[in-house]
Amino acid sequence: MSSKNLLIIGYVWPEPKSSAAGSRMMELIALFNDQGYHITFASAAQLSEHMADLDDYNVDCTKIALNCSSFDIFVKKLAPEIVIYDRFMMEEQFGWRVEQQCPTALTILDTEDLHTLRYARHDAYKNDREINQHDLNSDMAKREIAAIYRCDLTLMISKTEIELLTTQFQVPPQLLHHIPFMLDVDKLNEPRPEYSARIDFISIGNFRHAPNWDAVRYLKESIWPLIRKKLPKARLNVYGAYPPPKATQLHNEKQGFLVKGWCDDAHAEIKKARVLLAPLRFGAGIKGKLADAMINGTPNVTTSIGSESMHENLPWSGEISDDPEQFAEHAIALYQDNDRWLDYVNKGDDIIRTLYDKNSLSSALTNRVNDLIANLQSHRLNNFTGSMLKHHHHKSTKYMSQWIEAKNKD
Repeated sequence: MSSKNLLIIGYVWPEPKSSAAGSRMMELIALFNDQGYHITFASAAQLSEHMADLDDYNVDCTKIALNCSSFDIFVKKLAPEIVIYDRFMMEEQFGWRVEQQCPTALTILDTEDLHTLRYARHDAYKNDREINQHDLNSDMAKREIAAIYRCDLTLMISKTEIELLTTQFQVPPQLLHHIPFMLDVDKLNEPRPEYSARIDFISIGNFRHAPNWDAVRYLKESIWPLIRKKLPKARLNVYGAYPPPKATQLHNEKQGFLVKGWCDDAHAEIKKARVLLAPLRFGAGIKGKLADAMINGTPNVTTSIGSESMHENLPWSGEISDDPEQFAEHAIALYQDNDRWLDYVNKGDDIIRTLYDKNSLSSALTNRVNDLIANLQSHRLNNFTGSMLKHHHHKSTKYMSQWIEAKNKD
């Protein structure tokens, strides 16, 4: 298989043990590795303690600088057939340079989740109201959707987000591709502890992600006291990367609320727990913690935001409630009911097999990418709005970047 160059420009270095975004990036790396691409991952971010060792995946790592023409030399020499931007901010920063040096490269934007929707919901939540048109029509939306138009293809993890883009913002469907988590369904055949062998509740999520931190506070203040009142011996193990002092201060042995922080093997800990709790009140995308729960045979209690776009028309793998009292009641009942617990394990297996099979998802994305490469010119001719935005944005960004670079040399 001939080697083709693929460049990923990362917002951060991937941390698959810290976040769903990191896991998704590693899934994309594995997919393109299997297709014979020689992958280079470049980022201007600082190296992190939990980042994946990309050498193990035959991925070259390159440190790049913002507002620096050294990137032009680097990308021209690499001459990638495909460039993937990890989040729209990377397309804003480097898109004009890629366009200038590698005009025939296929450009792909990986949104991770739609920042437009996540931040709009966060603003509405902070102001204790429903999301409205003003929230959605934000400056961030203008930036992110413009980047979607400028790229040849944008990877969307959630069908809810695709519907928002195509109906609310009239983004052409041919610019988008739905690709959720790509999971190994064979893991469902591996032995998993039964109901009687499991104990305690679990909550997990990177504390730097605002919805996760809010969920922990919500558990502590409104939900866990109700559960603990009915299940006085139960414990809640709270895991997540980068816990701040305000999170570790919530740790309370007497209340059974145990903030444990970093977890080296999330799957092992989820597999020990009887029920996963994910009371997310805002956010976007789909939730890695809930996919991990299903893979490990752990039923969950979550919210409408948590389960959004994760199961389509299939029955959910647990309970869904946006009311704290009902949420607690569901958690208590599920924790005590072997039959209901097993039913939700089976429902989770059905969801994973039907919607998250990496083989079928990888094949669909590979076919889409190959078709675009073969028909790139006509694809771009049909995206006049993208060409127009590219023309104006790249000109203004180019001159601003060159001004910053010149200023930095003074």
